[in-house]
Parts: sequence; structure tokens; C-alpha cells
Amino acid sequence: MTELPKEATMNQTITYSVPGMSCGHCRTAITAEVTAVPGVETVEVDLDTKLVAIGGERLDDAALVAAIDEAGYDVVPA
Repeated sequence: MTELPKEATMNQTITYSVPGMSCGHCRTAITAEVTAVPGVETVEVDLDTKLVAIGGERLDDAALVAAIDEAGYDVVPA
């Protein structure tokens, strides 16, 4: 019996600079909006560096930026 090769996963991570973040509410608001975007598996918000790292499959940059914007924060090109 021949085993077929497993499909490769397309996991990726995109990191955004979000300078307006400063507290736990910021983390909660961004995490809630971003996790609703299809394909998102992980969201890491670092308040010290003002970075949001998003991991998942087939991530849509425009949808992620829109989600952060919907949470009330501006994304600055890194």
C-alpha cells in the first residue's frame, strides 16, 4: 500500500506595529477582533514593543489591518 504525501501546511506569521497600544484593554480589543478573521490561529500582543504577531494559514493582510482598525488602533508599517 502506497502512502500519499501529506499536504504541506501554509502556516505563516505576520507582525504589525501598533503604537497606540498601552494596556490590557488594548490587548483584549485587538485579540478579539483579530481572532475573528478567517485563518487566524494565534495572536500575540506585546505592549512593551507595540507589536502584534498573528499566526495562521492563508492570512489576509487587508483583513488583519481592518480588524486592528476596527478595534480602534492604527497600524504603522514596520
